[in-house]
Parts: sequence; structure tokens; C-alpha cells
Amino acid sequence: MKNSPVIFNFFEGQKVTEVTDSVLNFAEEAVPVQNAKVNRKVRYSIWKHSRYASYNHQLQARAKRYFPLIEPIMELYGIPEDMKYIPLLESGLQPHVRSPRGAAGVWQFMPATARQYGLKVNRRTDERLNTRKATIAACKYLKELYAQFNSWTLAAAAFNGGSPRIAKAINHKNKGNYFYMRLNRETGSYVYSLVAMKEMMDKQAESGGELTTAGLLPAEVLTIN
Repeated sequence: MKNSPVIFNFFEGQKVTEVTDSVLNFAEEAVPVQNAKVNRKVRYSIWKHSRYASYNHQLQARAKRYFPLIEPIMELYGIPEDMKYIPLLESGLQPHVRSPRGAAGVWQFMPATARQYGLKVNRRTDERLNTRKATIAACKYLKELYAQFNSWTLAAAAFNGGSPRIAKAINHKNKGNYFYMRLNRETGSYVYSLVAMKEMMDKQAESGGELTTAGLLPAEVLTIN
């Protein structure tokens, strides 16, 4: 959702220079890293999210705790597993996080959206803070967004920026491909951040907790001249 307190600031960065995988996908959709601009943004996002080793170790620990709760619910609703990185990015998987603008819970639902998808939000009860119930609501929301856009990357972008903004940005030139759309800074970097989070967390788990940028992306595509 908008204005998450955990979405990182941008910095000028180092380069990813050694990689091994041959294909990069998110939520069963290809990331067009053969495009120079997309290529650059993917590399930058990976660097940005791999800068804070201590924080990333905290994320890994929370993922081990909360992903086993989130993943079966997503599978039940037919949501691609990669979408579990949304709450990781939104809240750092901290159930009681609240943003200055009123979003709350691991999925950072605003009150009106939470109520729309069946959560109780009042002075006595705030079910946005219940990770299981909030995940069910998020799955319903994501399924609705996918039905509207027929794309999981666009559904993820709309989760952040709202469906009207995404619908308005679609035109004959970008053909509804998120990676070629002109969006505001936060929404325009949102899926890149999810891609980076996925790659970073997967590689960190494979390396036994040691975070590196090596082996993250296709060497033939991400070679830096």
C-alpha cells in the first residue's frame, strides 16, 4: 500500500557484475532484462536492497516465521507464491507496523480498503494486525486486481499505487507491460523492489544466511560495460 515505512530511499550504487541464472521471472511473468533501462533498474534495485546486511538478516528471520503462515493461504486462493514478498517489502513482516498515513499490519492496509475486503477496523478491533486475516483479505484484493489487469505484476503495482493509476498508465505503446509504463517514483520502482527482494532472499537462504550479489541475474544480459 502507499507510503509504507519500510520502502527504502534511493542511493547511487555499485554494480552487479557476476551472475549465473539464465531467466528472471516474477509471479510467473518474465522480467524483460534484455531492455537496457529495465536491466539497469533491476541491478540498481538489487544493490539497494542488499546494502543493509543486518536488516536483511532480520527479514530472513521474520520470513522463516511468517511465510509458513502466509504461503498456504496464498496457495488456497491461487495467488503466485512470489506475491509473499509484498508484505516483506511493505512492513518488513512486522504485524504491528503503522504508517504515518494510517496503513497498518504486514500488508499495510488502509482502513477503508481493509473494511472493503472483510476486516474489522474500529476503536476496539483492528484485524489488519492479524496476519492470517489480513493475508486472506490481501489475497481477495490481489485476485480482484488480477481479474482487472490479467497480470500479476500489474496487480502488485496496483496494490501499491491503486488500480485507477495503473489503468490510466496503460496505453498502446507499453501494451500493459509494467516494465514499460510511466508511473510515479514509488509505484514505478515497486515491482523492481519485489524482484530484488525475491532474488536477495532466495540467494541469502541458499548461501546459509550470507548475503551476496553474485549469482542473482543473467550474466549475458547484466554484463556491465
